[in-house]
Amino acid sequence: MNHQKVSFKNGNGETLVGRISLPANQHPHNFVLFAHCFTCNKNLTAIRNISRALTADGFGVLRFDFTGLGESEGEFSDSNFSGNVEDLLEAAKYLEEHYISPTLIIGHSLGGAAAILAAQQISSIKAIATIGAPSDPLHVKHIFKDDIETITDKGTAEVNIGGRSFTIKKQFLEDLKSQSFQETLKNIGKSILILHSPQDNIVEIKNAEEIYIRSHHPKSFVSLDGADHLLSNPKDASYTGEIIGKWSKRYLEMPGAIALETEREVVSSLDASDGFTTQMKVGSHYITADEPVSYGGNNFGPSPYELVSAGLSACTAMTIQMYVKRKKWPLENVEVHTSYQKLHAADCTNCDSSEAKIDTFQREIKLTGDLDDKQIARIMEIADKCPVHKTLKSEINIATTLLNK
Repeated sequence: MNHQKVSFKNGNGETLVGRISLPANQHPHNFVLFAHCFTCNKNLTAIRNISRALTADGFGVLRFDFTGLGESEGEFSDSNFSGNVEDLLEAAKYLEEHYISPTLIIGHSLGGAAAILAAQQISSIKAIATIGAPSDPLHVKHIFKDDIETITDKGTAEVNIGGRSFTIKKQFLEDLKSQSFQETLKNIGKSILILHSPQDNIVEIKNAEEIYIRSHHPKSFVSLDGADHLLSNPKDASYTGEIIGKWSKRYLEMPGAIALETEREVVSSLDASDGFTTQMKVGSHYITADEPVSYGGNNFGPSPYELVSAGLSACTAMTIQMYVKRKKWPLENVEVHTSYQKLHAADCTNCDSSEAKIDTFQREIKLTGDLDDKQIARIMEIADKCPVHKTLKSEINIATTLLNK
């Protein structure tokens, strides 16, 4: 997973800080906008694990700190729920301008309510996923219920949430009351997935039922049985990310699979707009080849020479194991480490100058097993007899023809 730190302005001109997470082996097919829980931030472990599962499925993910939280500027005490929704709109605008518009929005806890309201105003959003979300933003009042009277009477109160102190102002409560959340649920007209744990003791499971009843189809519910509200168990968070990724693809535009066919063993295909990122069909397997970023590639797959080195490593290991099995020798495992480079060839017989270089594959072999010195020596001889090794050492003819259009 590739992480990039990003920043953008909220409606008051304050800087909000986020992280873009990208797949390691492809360009994102869709972008996700993530709204974290009340007083949390983008670095909550569960959010990172959900994002990791989504990027593994080809999504790009933007998670960021709401105004006054984490690394973002502004005063939390001056923020409110409406401000969170506005922050999400600015985040969507950032994605539209610098990447592609988000098509999936995820909200955790109160962030789920914010995600629903923001989705109504972001035309590119096709699917919504809520995790442990309340059926009404006012539900968050129970977190500081003992301080409600103080907030109402004095206009402000210092409350303890999750072991941290936050200032809550009366305007925050008034803003929660002003939300037309139930009406939005009825009219949102977008696919929604509701994920909730029956054991959630912060936002009770009944909230999921209420969201489901008030929403129109297409709607889905998944029970996160055994999980706590913050998905503190990494397995629960990863499962949540995997479920969201698989579910949302039914409602998002997905790039079609590249149809590569050949009568040969291998075919490669590279569009002019793809840089060095090359799609390949190798036998019945589909892979991506690329060049490192330092060479101008995206590093979405092995380089051509790494593929050649891989063939040599695999063939060497197979040849050795095939030989020792026939001999019934106690070889438990063989590792073949190979790399390619051009080295100066001081003793090269056919070189035009002393500066000439020769292609060199450096191969190291690790043998695990109760082998004696004679057996080891013989295995090292056999390594040089692997078919790919012999091919690379022999004179090679490459016959190239032009296929008809």
